[in-house]
Amino acid sequence: MNPNVKNNPWYWVPPLYLTEGIPYVLIITVSVIMYKKMGIDNADIGLYTSFLYLPWVIKPLWSPLVDIYSTKRKWFLKMQLLLALAFLGVGLSIPTNQFFVLSLACFWIASFASATNDIASDGFYLLALKEDQQSFFIGLRSTFYRVAMVTGQGLFVILAGYLETYYGDNSKAWSLTMILVAGLMFVLTLINLWATPNIEKESTYIKQESLTFAKVFSSFFQKKGIWVALAFILMYRLGESQLVKMASPFLLDGREVGGLGLSTSDVGLIYGTFGIIALSLGGIMGGIVISKDGLGKWMLPMILSLNIPNFFYYLLAYFQPESVFYAGFVVVVEQLGYGFGFAAFMMYLIYVADGPSKTSHYAIATGFMALGMMLPGMISGYVQQWLGYEGFFLWVVAAAIPGILLVKLVKFPYDYGKKKG
Repeated sequence: MNPNVKNNPWYWVPPLYLTEGIPYVLIITVSVIMYKKMGIDNADIGLYTSFLYLPWVIKPLWSPLVDIYSTKRKWFLKMQLLLALAFLGVGLSIPTNQFFVLSLACFWIASFASATNDIASDGFYLLALKEDQQSFFIGLRSTFYRVAMVTGQGLFVILAGYLETYYGDNSKAWSLTMILVAGLMFVLTLINLWATPNIEKESTYIKQESLTFAKVFSSFFQKKGIWVALAFILMYRLGESQLVKMASPFLLDGREVGGLGLSTSDVGLIYGTFGIIALSLGGIMGGIVISKDGLGKWMLPMILSLNIPNFFYYLLAYFQPESVFYAGFVVVVEQLGYGFGFAAFMMYLIYVADGPSKTSHYAIATGFMALGMMLPGMISGYVQQWLGYEGFFLWVVAAAIPGILLVKLVKFPYDYGKKKG
């Protein structure tokens, strides 16, 4: 194969981030649907599937190992193969009498493998691309990560539903679905083996004798201005992290309790087609303008674009329009703004992680990003019940203010991410 073709990011960025996103959505979201259809009660579903999110929050604890041992490419290829085997284990365990315990064990293996795959894939992205390329392709990688979300939460759930009807047996349907997921993961592993360039040599990763785990971890917190940076990372999506949990329930809830009373099919159509198109366009545009002008010019407009459209949800809750068009319009605007604004956030995380241990430092930064999504999301349902939908959406808008104010305090080069020449 022509090495110039293989080194082309257009060939390897899409499959790499498709492989990063599919396991995440299967483990965090689709597992909930599967266990519900398999007759597990809500208390057990909520308790045990919530713990599956933990590896993404604590992955900074072992991220230095990915820097210290072997290459990023070897790490993510091994983890992707392990993910294929773990999902195969889920599929094979479902028909057994102890399916809940056995499948959870396989999901736990998959969650740690997926979090480690994220570390290695993101580290490879930082090593393989120059700064201006990182900003340009940030939209493409975000787009294919979101395509993975739709593939997992949309296509595989639809397939499982079809098989439930076809076989009249939920256990058989979900077993076959998970086996097919395993097959897809194996194929994607082979594609990444073929598509990703072998750019890393002995000198490109950090050797154990020159850097210890403690040094890698502690050096992140010694960066100049790191505490303001961490506050900004935690606050950037403070409003969005709560909205994302309650938006779908709002659209589905009956009008008598303040919702819009839309059908599941309507919500699936809005988010799965128009929403993903808007999200993709926003992400691509965000990457392009940062690579053209630099992060400094776009940071404030992008955080505003991510948060201002949330006010339209308040208007939906206040007026409760009957036409699905208005809900679709608001979701499209919000997803377009989210994709555009999230590009700046990802580029800032890359800046914070820059340095000799960028792979593990990026993992630490994204761990704080995950924490900034997890903690507000955990209380969002209680806040919504307390304030009602109208009050909740006003709170979501207000929650964005601290992050917006912190834009003036965070430090980074004005032209960071700008394409050179």
